[in-house]
Amino acid sequence: MDKFGKSQSVKRTEDIRFLTGQGRYVDDITPEGALHAYFLRSPVAHAEITELNLEDAREMDGVKLVLSMAELEAMGLDATLACTVVKNRDGSKGADPMRPLLAKGRVRFVGEPVAVVVAETLEQARDAAEAIEFDYEELPAHVKVCAGGEPLHKEAPDNVAYDWAMGDEAATEEAFAKAAHHVSCEVVDNRIIVNSLEPRGCFAEFDGQRIHLSVNGQGVWPYKAQIKRILKMNEDDIRVTNPDVGGGFGMKAMPYPEYFVAAAAARELGVPVRWMGDRSESILTDNAGRDLVSTCELAFDENHKILAYRVTTVNNLGAYNSNFAQPIQTELFAKVLMGTYDCTTTFHAVKGIFTNTTQVDAYRGAGRPEAIFALERTIDTAARELNVDPWELRRKNFIPKDQFPYRSATGELYDVGDFERVLDRVEKECDLNGFAARKSESASRGKLRGMGLCYYIESILGDPSEDAKVEFHEDGTASIYVGTQSNGQGHETVYAQFLSDQTGIPADKIKVVQGDSDLIARGGGTGGSRSVTVQTHVTLAAVTKIVAAYRPYLAEKMGVDEEAVKFDDVSFRAEGSNLAPTMLEAAAMAMADGRKDLLSFSATAEIPGRSYPNGAHVAEVEVDEETGKVDVVRYTVTDDFGNLINPMLVAGQIHGGVAQGLGQALTEQVVYDDDGQLLSASFMDYAMPRADDMPFVDFTTEGTPSTANPMGMKGCGEAGTVGSMASVANAVQDALWERGVRKTDMPFTPSRVWQMLQDANGAAS
Repeated sequence: MDKFGKSQSVKRTEDIRFLTGQGRYVDDITPEGALHAYFLRSPVAHAEITELNLEDAREMDGVKLVLSMAELEAMGLDATLACTVVKNRDGSKGADPMRPLLAKGRVRFVGEPVAVVVAETLEQARDAAEAIEFDYEELPAHVKVCAGGEPLHKEAPDNVAYDWAMGDEAATEEAFAKAAHHVSCEVVDNRIIVNSLEPRGCFAEFDGQRIHLSVNGQGVWPYKAQIKRILKMNEDDIRVTNPDVGGGFGMKAMPYPEYFVAAAAARELGVPVRWMGDRSESILTDNAGRDLVSTCELAFDENHKILAYRVTTVNNLGAYNSNFAQPIQTELFAKVLMGTYDCTTTFHAVKGIFTNTTQVDAYRGAGRPEAIFALERTIDTAARELNVDPWELRRKNFIPKDQFPYRSATGELYDVGDFERVLDRVEKECDLNGFAARKSESASRGKLRGMGLCYYIESILGDPSEDAKVEFHEDGTASIYVGTQSNGQGHETVYAQFLSDQTGIPADKIKVVQGDSDLIARGGGTGGSRSVTVQTHVTLAAVTKIVAAYRPYLAEKMGVDEEAVKFDDVSFRAEGSNLAPTMLEAAAMAMADGRKDLLSFSATAEIPGRSYPNGAHVAEVEVDEETGKVDVVRYTVTDDFGNLINPMLVAGQIHGGVAQGLGQALTEQVVYDDDGQLLSASFMDYAMPRADDMPFVDFTTEGTPSTANPMGMKGCGEAGTVGSMASVANAVQDALWERGVRKTDMPFTPSRVWQMLQDANGAAS
């Protein structure tokens, strides 16, 4: 066995309980007798609150508690959500308005929580909420993503949250002035709703001293920190748990008001309080994704080498600042944007706008999928305008293999890469040479056929450090406690598999424990494709500690010097001794000898550098000119994820990511009217991708092991989405280009594509 695991495709062990109804989600494990919370939400996008009378609601049957922001403040709470503030390009601080847990003085988006009712049953809580006297004076809504309009916050009179920039603007201007070619492309990245299978929910309980919040999130420690601040409690008196979680997608990494209001209510009443959002609440209040427009410009020399790029982005924040790593994500939007393409100068500016819509998750609103999407759409447009082959334009601008490690113009240090090899492989797998024949065959059936390429590179983000603990038990099993949190990715399988690879402990004798702040000191949760890379890294550190601790103990048993004891990933051995215990057998010996110090090991480790997964997606589409319907008929992916632990799980991640990207490209679109009312507020109006929207995904890998971690791995969780949006959009552009269509924006619904064709026909005539 080697230090990267066996790279065997192992079926997910957790699926047995999921598929047989044995999953333990937050709504399954709520304590018996828990009260139900129901939130009264704003029916309008923008208004001054003129009256909020709770008295009639308090008199309703079964009602135990009714709270508004005034009551939360009277309880002594710091009843706000912490938000991240960006420094403006002129050095000043970006707008920093307060975000209350319940509306204070004004409501700023449809669905904003105004009050909460806690009652014995959900029906009683709903009935009581209708008895609340909530009057307001409507204000003009600001839903256009631009400066000006009715201000949402006094701290941002023009609704600009921040105006941030990075790069050398003067050098970029100079490069553009000297360039032989200049290509500009406006890229619209449409707003989407995450719609995880399990809506957000939580329960809270208080035993007189300690509060326990169970929430279906992407980690426990951010919530613990927020509870400490909001409820002003001692850290040791707070426990947060994540049970099974039915999908996260970055959206569930955020803190939301409902969780902390439920915790406050449970502490106030001394009775467990539960809240489970329904689908309508999720659509209205979950942090949305994307919603930005980027103008991406590329400067080329006479040989079509990229000299510089310049990007100006306006992104919608919704009603409040993001509360999740906004400056980091915004900076990395610029840093990663160049992808695998080399240049000498760069400049990027991002302006964040407040609107009367629900918050946009900055993780989605200015992160890597958006960056690659903007660049790859512009590269494809450049190839057409310069009349060069889009594949060769990318090859010409790749960073050569012999130039790694490579410091990019934006400061990213790419450790390894072989982009030519990956592109060569996907060219073969997608049968590029046969495309002309397939296009002709489509034309014979009255269809337009297009091919789109996207070559992406990601920078794996998040906290580079992680914790792990390994314990041995009397029944001959072991447990590994992890700081990340599965949202359905298969962590229980892969972590047990990896620990088994490194220790020889059978995987079926390893229990993976996650999502409990009482059981492990800290952790980074899941997000940014970090989980497996950082968790296996710290697992190696824990195994190293275990082996080091057992060597002197077993040396005495074997009658040899400590230096003679070796561990070969299965057994401890020493020349001259017939004793060769496995890891579990050594632990059993330690138990028999009362050596408790040899039964539990904790480790903290930090990955020394980022990893950079990269790859190529190739989509082929057919467009029906008469109806505008787009079908993705062929899809090919070749990725470089370095070394793999479980190829089957990686393939599953790619398939899911491609489905998410295709949904945004083909069907999904959040629509608000001018009054800030959400028009796509149900699955009757918001089109999630279906099985018949998905093609077969041909997936292969060409791994170049990362040098940034001892496992040689690169994260893969977001790769399918990163590549699929641009490849499909470029394929549609390719199909429509011959009909004179020069601007193609997602989603490519039949009506939108039909209109693009009609507009092009009208312009031509």
